Amino acid sequence: MHYIGLMSGTSADGIDAALIKHTLGSRPVLVATHGHPLDDAIRGDIHSLMHDGPGEVERVGELDIALGELFAAAALAVLKKSGLAKKDVRAIGSHGQTLRHRPRAAHPFTLQIANPSVIAERTGITTVADFRARDMAAGGQGAPLVSAFHHRMFHSHQRHRAIINIGGIANVTSLPGDPAQPVSGFDTGPGNTLLDQWIKQHQGRAHDEAGNWAASGRASKDLLGKLLSDPYFQATPPKSTGREHFNLDWLQTHLDSLPAPLSAADVQATLLQLTVQTLVQALRRFLPQAQEAYVCGGGAHNAGLMAALTQSLPGVTVATTETLGLSPDWVEAAAFAWLAHQALEREPGNIPSVTGARRAVVLGGIYPA
Repeated sequence: MHYIGLMSGTSADGIDAALIKHTLGSRPVLVATHGHPLDDAIRGDIHSLMHDGPGEVERVGELDIALGELFAAAALAVLKKSGLAKKDVRAIGSHGQTLRHRPRAAHPFTLQIANPSVIAERTGITTVADFRARDMAAGGQGAPLVSAFHHRMFHSHQRHRAIINIGGIANVTSLPGDPAQPVSGFDTGPGNTLLDQWIKQHQGRAHDEAGNWAASGRASKDLLGKLLSDPYFQATPPKSTGREHFNLDWLQTHLDSLPAPLSAADVQATLLQLTVQTLVQALRRFLPQAQEAYVCGGGAHNAGLMAALTQSLPGVTVATTETLGLSPDWVEAAAFAWLAHQALEREPGNIPSVTGARRAVVLGGIYPA
């Protein structure tokens, strides 16, 4: 059985499409991948709708359809690369594009768009989407959902592993070697999102290549201390967050409280340390037995970030998930392909000890071809 996974993260830098082969009793195998770019106009629309603004309902409605078309195109592109036919693919699992994630609202909700009816109609392939809502209905945070896939792909009976996903938001999954110990996981805070937003504002670039700009600056202890004082970092899991919390307005509030301004490069260096230190603190506090840490997501390509993380975790083997047989670029997209399989088999896709849900539930709504 083959499945396609589609994912666009907090940074909205493109749609990741991964086609996997699922064989009963074996770990899923990555067959083909495709990165589908999002142009500046679409990216701007996405980011503007992550915050309050005029005409939101109208704008969300139109963007939902536009993204549905783009997600469908990404699915067809990865299918073409694979050499398979539509009939060979059982389903598409589409995470969609998150616009809001409010697990602590009076009426908790999460909103992902990229219309699944459009995807199913354009591709002729059954589509599974809206994965997070059912977990929230069961009392969970709706995130992180990739922990179940991390366990399926990366668990070892001999070693306690931590899987670190550094996307826009960073999250960790604890995979104890002892099957009697529960899998756990949570969002640690900003991964690449503040780094990307800051360099976009000051240099017009989408990301800090290899962390070079951050390396040209010096981290500020004063600013880092202020950023780390945010209550989110002290909260106990389950917990999840997003760009609606960690954004440039949040950063600017702390910058305004400093006695003297910092250079833009020094702020970038400080933001890199924020990502590293919040990950390290999370591992030391909640995953102290972890012997190995494997990184996936865009942060795996930030040499400065990876070096700082390795230096801050003495005694822990730090590498990317490439070491375990799956490229760090495609873990999340592959996860949603696998979650589509879980949905069609009526098997749970969440882990209550990760999301805080009352029970394990089947995730996603199914849109037949």
